[in-house]
Amino acid sequence: MTPVLDDLATEAGSSCSLENYLALPDHSMDERIARARAALGSTTILLGHHYQRDEVIRFADFTGDSYKLSKAAAETGAQYIVFCGVHFMAESADVLGRAGQQVILPDLNAGCSMADMAEISQVEGCWEVLERMGLADETIPLTYMNSTAAIKAFCGERGGLVCTSSNARAAFEWAFARGRRILFLPDQHLGRNTGYAMGIPLEEMAAWDPWAVQGGQTKDRIAASRILLWKGHCAVHQRFLPSHVDEARTKHPGIQVIVHPECRFEVCQKADALGSTERLIALVEQAPAGTTFAIGTEIHLVNRLARRFAPEGKKIITLDSTGCLCTTMYRISPQHLAWALENLVEGRVVNRIQVRAGIKRWARVALDRMLEV
Repeated sequence: MTPVLDDLATEAGSSCSLENYLALPDHSMDERIARARAALGSTTILLGHHYQRDEVIRFADFTGDSYKLSKAAAETGAQYIVFCGVHFMAESADVLGRAGQQVILPDLNAGCSMADMAEISQVEGCWEVLERMGLADETIPLTYMNSTAAIKAFCGERGGLVCTSSNARAAFEWAFARGRRILFLPDQHLGRNTGYAMGIPLEEMAAWDPWAVQGGQTKDRIAASRILLWKGHCAVHQRFLPSHVDEARTKHPGIQVIVHPECRFEVCQKADALGSTERLIALVEQAPAGTTFAIGTEIHLVNRLARRFAPEGKKIITLDSTGCLCTTMYRISPQHLAWALENLVEGRVVNRIQVRAGIKRWARVALDRMLEV
């Protein structure tokens, strides 16, 4: 251990209980995080999702969406991947990571409400119903990246794949070349918006409610469907309403309304453009100086874009003036990050996310198939 590591380990050793960190103010963590990062060097890579709070993401080596971050980490020589995001993202990093890499989630309570809306037992129950109806063989299961490793593995084992919001259409086309129907998990809005953009009418899409008998649908309705939409959603993006679009246009004539495809169908239909997080950023980057945007996505990203592009005369506001915070992403605090890093300095891996071998295998198959599209 180097002298710097020795000094830092001594300081951390007296207070490595998480409770001791949580009692301290955010700003008091800055120097400790920086020192731990320096001490750990290239052994550790820190990933920050776009929706992370500024106090955390500024320490990230890479920023981006979950798939981009997982791929970037796997391509490094780092032994430890500290993922400032949510649980399913850390799982994906473990699935895609190289042998020997270990993934750490600073707060295990940082989950995803959307991912939690599709439990593996519920999805298996849905599939059993499709099998009894004789419809499973003509159905291809697809899951959004925002799902658990178990759901990704479920799709991989049954001939399906994973998609992101940016390649969802290509994934749908891939699936329709192999089956008549798609079972899309877990976000109904992304599935509906993608299918409609491909020319599939709403009446050929049916929502499967995991809490209702037979998904709340008749056999004839399911058989007639081209897309069977799991009744899940993103708590942040579902908050945006059509009235928010109308209000933005009234207050700011000529404003460009751009939204994430996890938003409701009615909101997406009223918007000027929709796209993944990376696409929304690109739209702002490519716009001429003086353009005004109302963006329907998580508030931390919107505020960050507003500050970044203010010097270019671009005005950026959130589509919902009350703000849409991803509360689970917000759980990753400077205190949690400092605690995880200083434990690493002492040689302890805390909050490791490790996907079981069988699930990892099939989840990787589903992720690798995504590359085909």
